[in-house]
Amino acid sequence: MPNRRSVLIGGVTLLGAAALPGAALAETPDVYVTSDNIAINGYDPVAYFTQEDAVEGSVEFFVEWNGATWHFASEQNRDMFEAEPEKYAPKYGGYCAFAVSQGAFASTDPKAWTIVDERLYLNFSLRIRDRWRKDMEKYIAQADNNWPGVLRH
Repeated sequence: MPNRRSVLIGGVTLLGAAALPGAALAETPDVYVTSDNIAINGYDPVAYFTQEDAVEGSVEFFVEWNGATWHFASEQNRDMFEAEPEKYAPKYGGYCAFAVSQGAFASTDPKAWTIVDERLYLNFSLRIRDRWRKDMEKYIAQADNNWPGVLRH
């Protein structure tokens, strides 16, 4: 399998398009998951909205959605997600919003989050989140334009 090109931005290595033109690559999953197929590192996506905090979910409360297992801190949060998953799931499948704005993808730290216009965005780190927040409107527009194409290269 060919190597992906990596891009270093602000001390973060982002993975981008295939290094060999025309080479077939396995597609990256639409949702950022752990090796156990757990979305957003097991954090509760609803809690960002209801508690305004990054809250770890429990294996007791889970939903299978969009090819991943999502964990929740409570039955109520699980039910809210099941009723409106697109409302609570992070943009760009939980990949780093800044990386997607740069035409690449990167993992995220669940504690590096922001809600903008009732949408959850995650970033690689707190430092990258701070950089992203300096011009969110521009980065969101770029990321919206790039998504989901960055996963298909």
